Amino acid sequence: MARSVTINPPKMCQPMGAILAYMGVHGCVPLVHGSQGCSTYPRYNIARHFRESAEVAVSSLAEDAAVYGGAKNLTEAIKNIKSRLNPVAIGICTTCMSETIGDDVKLIAKKALADDTMKIFPASTPSYVGTHLTGYDNALRTLVETLAVKGEPNNKVNIITGIINPGDIRELKNMLRLMNVQSIFLSDISETLDTPILPGGHKPMLPDGGTKIADIADSANSLGTIAICRTAGSAAVYLKNKFNVPAVLDPAPIGVANTDRFVQNISRLSKAPIPNEIVIERGRLIDSMVDVHHYMFGRKVAIFGDPDLVSAIVRFCAEAGMNPTVAMTATKHKDFAPDIKAVNGEYKADTQILEGTDLYEFHEVVKTHGAELILGNSKGKDIADDEGVPLVRFGFPVYDRVGVYRYSIMGYNGSIYLLDQMTNAILGHKYDPNKLHQ
Repeated sequence: MARSVTINPPKMCQPMGAILAYMGVHGCVPLVHGSQGCSTYPRYNIARHFRESAEVAVSSLAEDAAVYGGAKNLTEAIKNIKSRLNPVAIGICTTCMSETIGDDVKLIAKKALADDTMKIFPASTPSYVGTHLTGYDNALRTLVETLAVKGEPNNKVNIITGIINPGDIRELKNMLRLMNVQSIFLSDISETLDTPILPGGHKPMLPDGGTKIADIADSANSLGTIAICRTAGSAAVYLKNKFNVPAVLDPAPIGVANTDRFVQNISRLSKAPIPNEIVIERGRLIDSMVDVHHYMFGRKVAIFGDPDLVSAIVRFCAEAGMNPTVAMTATKHKDFAPDIKAVNGEYKADTQILEGTDLYEFHEVVKTHGAELILGNSKGKDIADDEGVPLVRFGFPVYDRVGVYRYSIMGYNGSIYLLDQMTNAILGHKYDPNKLHQ
């Protein structure tokens, strides 16, 4: 029987994603044009996952704004941010309330800083449509549309990451360094949300990291754009249509085949050869899969999360000889089901596909098809407890473990780490009584 309610949705609202995109820009302060709760919720989740305080401003709309509009609040918020933090830029994201009121955010922001050179990026991100990934995509496209300018070729490759961890971005940067390829990350939270405490105990109000405004402007002059999060790839499409920058929208580089595609795309766009260090990293991943094959072969695994990460992990589990029984995402995307069906065809699997639904339905399918391991964020803990199986955490948010954001599950090295996590979860949960498997 069809349900008329959503139970335990594994998704967040658009402003959450827009804030993360803005926090990857150097010197940029996100500003939520809405009620105080609309900024408290993202701040709370960012602090729980990244263990960092997040400078997120809010225009603090109340009942009177619903009648008279939010122009006064937004103007005061922009001026307060300017006087207190003096940032390089402000990234505005709208909410259900400001969108319903019908505030002309671009015009209000322009009037508020009429004589100022500070950059302002207003993105439309109402919470009653889309998810955190839609918000991330809208904010990122706003950044590129506002700043990108055609100039001289820069011999760089743009990378659109989507919502991944600082450890993932650092691993991707390491692979690019090994290939001697320069890059522009759109955007880059590897330093802004994993900020070091430097000698003297100094920690700046606004972190030093993030993609610089000049680099975003220069993205129009790159060799190409690789979006490893197709759900947030519209900025790549914009750069292609506007500036003829080649766009590659591919799965996340997790596992052997998807990481191979990432490396080959980098090599093809930059004309850089694949160095022996990368070949050795790939060989170590293959060796690690052989090492644990007798533990993992045939193990039933259920996976939920953001579509690009889930489809990539489903393929990696199949590569490792596991049996993915359920693949679920709350964010619909046209490539998700074809990705899973392709894995089913190649590996003779029968993975059930759940798209645009909730964890209640995921749990029901897990009961039917079985799972010895669940992969997802912290919202899967209760299901794992009910079914008596381990949960390996990935994605966002992970709030009941520390340090997850530091480590990568991407590239050959990150895939080894993910495989070790899965194997140790299986071994730690129930050691096989068959001595031949010990």
